[in-house]
Amino acid sequence: MNIESLPTYHQDEQLAQAEAGVEKLFKQRNDRWYPLEHIASPGGWINDPNGLCYYKGRYHVYYQLHPYGTKWGPMHWGHVSSENLVTWRHEPIAMAPSFEAERDGVFSGSAVISDDNKLVIYYTGHRWRNGIDEREGNLQEQCMAISEDGIHFEKKGVVIPCPDDRILHFRDPKVWKQGSEWRMVFGVSTPEHRGEIWMYHSNDMIHWEFDRPIYQHPDPDVFMLECPDMFPLGDKWVICYSAMGLKHTGFEARNHNNAGYVIGSWQAGGDFHQESDFHLWDRGHNFYAPQTFQAPDGRRLVFGWMSPFTEPIPMQDDSWCGQLTIPRVVSLAGDHLRTQPVHEFEQLKSNIQDFGSVNLAVNASQKLLSDVQTADIEMEIDLKRSQAERIGLEIHRTSNGDHTLVCYDDQLQGVVIDRHCNTYGDRGYRTAPLDTTDDTLKLHIIVDRNSVEVYINDGLEVMSSYSFPAEGPREIRLIAESGEGSAYINRISIAQLTTIWEGNDR
Repeated sequence: MNIESLPTYHQDEQLAQAEAGVEKLFKQRNDRWYPLEHIASPGGWINDPNGLCYYKGRYHVYYQLHPYGTKWGPMHWGHVSSENLVTWRHEPIAMAPSFEAERDGVFSGSAVISDDNKLVIYYTGHRWRNGIDEREGNLQEQCMAISEDGIHFEKKGVVIPCPDDRILHFRDPKVWKQGSEWRMVFGVSTPEHRGEIWMYHSNDMIHWEFDRPIYQHPDPDVFMLECPDMFPLGDKWVICYSAMGLKHTGFEARNHNNAGYVIGSWQAGGDFHQESDFHLWDRGHNFYAPQTFQAPDGRRLVFGWMSPFTEPIPMQDDSWCGQLTIPRVVSLAGDHLRTQPVHEFEQLKSNIQDFGSVNLAVNASQKLLSDVQTADIEMEIDLKRSQAERIGLEIHRTSNGDHTLVCYDDQLQGVVIDRHCNTYGDRGYRTAPLDTTDDTLKLHIIVDRNSVEVYINDGLEVMSSYSFPAEGPREIRLIAESGEGSAYINRISIAQLTTIWEGNDR
């Protein structure tokens, strides 16, 4: 691969200023909700995971970062890395805006390893048409940068310019190698304002040719498909995207924007044939912009952004905002994807307490732990014998009655995350449907200082939501509500979790 470096304007100075911005926010950070188990910036706003890869013995996770405040702003690329997917360290900020095509933001993208063992980043250079804001639309182009250590990057400039001035959204490239050819997909809002995913191909990673629109959303109100991904699983291909303009129906797609996937078949040079319905990646309040990559052992892994779209966002007052999910492994389960915490996450467990089986009378509760900031909970509910209408756990319960409820709801026939008792942040509830012909329900719940992730029946459904506790000790309490009889818990165990941050990292 031979491409000249792009002259950039004060790139080192821009990176130094961004580091100083994060450091300033870090020094005044309030840690009451800062995560111990989830990737976040030391300070500032973060959103989409970017450039996920394994390179030269380390896993690399980059992410969209605004280093000068706790609301969305000019995007940079933050960076963390890990040897083992368990403990992480903060790395220097990888990229800052430094040439004309990206003057208003280094937007999302992906990473691949070239044949000469260089880390190649493809991302979107972003600028406002009016130079101020989005009122007159975006100017977006796909750009390229190269690194030999995963830390320092040489920008190579634009490799795919936007082909039509009427296109206002043209972003988020995902690249992979298919045989001897490189493939790229990214999201487009067409001149007719239809959300599509376009595919390009290249033999040299530098010169790219348009292949086809590989996917168009069937709903004409969906005007943009952000952060698309396309990858093989078994003998199928998965296309995932984050849909802008998708309307909710019933329990479906209740968030501001919603990330999901379709499963089908595809051969290079041909069309994608959809064989499944659209499914949400995650049914919690806060999940968006997932990106997958392949681990050295062949596993398909995914990170998502726990997106705090709905006001109020209380962590913005604490000098940081936003985090990623824990890493999950993806597998096929019929016409669905199954996602579960990577097995390495088990290494963070300590002080496991086994409560065995519990028979809880209706409208009763039982305190399990008195003061918990992080926890890994495994629980199995006997649905066949239980007659209570709601059975579950009050998480982050404080003395004023604040809590987030994670439960099975027999009337809704699903698992619920209910935040209506929270003082801080958005409230409301979310529901994940169940196959209630099963006799048991398995829940695996990851609790952090400010969030819950709920894995249902070995990850057939997942729910990720923020939960901002009130002041004071944070209990975990088992509850059974209403109905005609008891709740039967076959087993429940709770482990504390050690931090993911290496040594004294921030």
